[in-house]
Amino acid sequence: MFFPYAGFSQKTPYEQRNKTETATYTEAITYYKSLVKKYPQAKLLTYGNTDFGQPLHLLVLSKDQVFDPAEVLRKKKTVLLINNGIHPGEPEGIDASMMLARDLLAGNKLPEDVIICVIPIYNIDGSFNRSSTSRANQNGPLAYGFRGNGKNLDLNRDFIKTDSKNSAALQLIINTWQPQIFVDTHTSNGADYQYVMTLIPTQKDKLNATLSGYLTNTLVPDLYSKMEKQGYPMIPYVNSIGETPESGITGFIESPRYSTGYAALHNIIGFMPETHMLKSFDLRVDATYKLLQSYVDVVQRDAKLIFDNKQKADAFVAKQDEFPLTWQLNKNEVNEISFKGFEAGKKTSGVSGFDRLFYDRSKPYTKTIQEWNKYEPGISVHKPIAYIIPKAWDKVITLLKLNHVKMQELKSDTKIEVESYYIEDFKTGAKPYEGHYLHSAVKVNSVKQSLQYYTGDFIVFVNQPDNRYVVETLEPQATDSFFNWNFFDSILDMKEHYSAYIFEDTANELLKNNPGLRSKLEAKKSSDVDFAKNGAAQLDFVYKNSDYYEKTHNRYPVARLMVSAKLDLK
Repeated sequence: MFFPYAGFSQKTPYEQRNKTETATYTEAITYYKSLVKKYPQAKLLTYGNTDFGQPLHLLVLSKDQVFDPAEVLRKKKTVLLINNGIHPGEPEGIDASMMLARDLLAGNKLPEDVIICVIPIYNIDGSFNRSSTSRANQNGPLAYGFRGNGKNLDLNRDFIKTDSKNSAALQLIINTWQPQIFVDTHTSNGADYQYVMTLIPTQKDKLNATLSGYLTNTLVPDLYSKMEKQGYPMIPYVNSIGETPESGITGFIESPRYSTGYAALHNIIGFMPETHMLKSFDLRVDATYKLLQSYVDVVQRDAKLIFDNKQKADAFVAKQDEFPLTWQLNKNEVNEISFKGFEAGKKTSGVSGFDRLFYDRSKPYTKTIQEWNKYEPGISVHKPIAYIIPKAWDKVITLLKLNHVKMQELKSDTKIEVESYYIEDFKTGAKPYEGHYLHSAVKVNSVKQSLQYYTGDFIVFVNQPDNRYVVETLEPQATDSFFNWNFFDSILDMKEHYSAYIFEDTANELLKNNPGLRSKLEAKKSSDVDFAKNGAAQLDFVYKNSDYYEKTHNRYPVARLMVSAKLDLK
């Protein structure tokens, strides 16, 4: 550990303004440009674009001035990626990272075996939309950005659907630099308590076992220990099951829509540090600074182990057969943890006259509370040999390529024996969520079929380190599948139908010539009273069990190759 070198190097806007203001986007980029000009160990790169029309900046700190990600990988250097301002109203990481970069450079303290990458401000759009009121419960700074970006998207819900250019740019950075550790800085909402810093690591049970073992047994305990020694004891993110923390807390299960859930698909250990909104801004920045420095210290100490662990995880996932698609909390397994809170009570609301909750800061306590943090797979699936994706689904193809998924194209038209899913049932939200009517509770029926594919259709073999990304986006039952985010909703519509008065005669002929269909209809009538009374439903039943019914209705277009086949591939 070392002390800041602000005394002999340029101060950040945060420091210049008495630690009450956060840097603007322009100030942050200008500041980083000044560091790069002064120190050859720093380089400021740009990637892609954002919805604001600006590229995403990435500061790279490298002691031996290696700035080529391929060379970084070849030299087996560990990469620590820090992302700031995904929610620009939670800006502590923006200012803490600026001071950290300066102090590492000015103090000649860059680690030998670790490349530090910093995204100055991710949600550039939101950072320009500054006010002092959008986070009504937060204690400073004087002004800050807005949670939504230029499209009013919460970018920490956009890592699968990728409705923003920001998300595509950050995915490009992650897949180019392939970090082993990812830190996404935040500020909390919720209960009042004594801690300045809470921590959300990647949920241990959904992370690869090699990575989870290191995370749980070494990395997290060491971070807690270092922060305790620096005057900032930590606690898991306070996700209360009741009105106050005394009721107990649950671990946060981050699905791939979130930054750390997305990172886990690539075998990256992720963290969301959450400072407490009611603590003063200077304390929150200081705690974030010290936590980021703690990451640097531990990652440097364990650099080789961390690098090797990810290599092992990638190799395991390439061969892994079964993949969980959903997760559920085990309510029978509980831990007890020490918690420093404030006594909660009720008093009369000056607004409504009813009882309201309040926390009495004159009555701090230390109590033992319960924590539920064991998650188990819900739905799981065995991987196919490959997925086959018709070229028409170009957004899917684009995102797979962005995530370095290896794909091959068919060189000629061919029929292939596959397993297809038919979507039997699903639920859809009644209101839009982040621009989508999100599906859930998907049920599928698997059917073996011989389907026609064409030159340029894509084959994705499930034998690669990014298998988790492949499976959890392409399997429709996965929580954040492309299907659930409405990528394939057009298959849910029938494109052809019939005129009942004409098809009545056709259906009658079908039943005369097909005793099996007649028996199927009678069985349905016998088992379903309402169906037996509904002539239109019976006619529709005959239609949907005939060759006249379109075979693509409700058929999920991404098929599963289950048996090895000779394919003519580019």
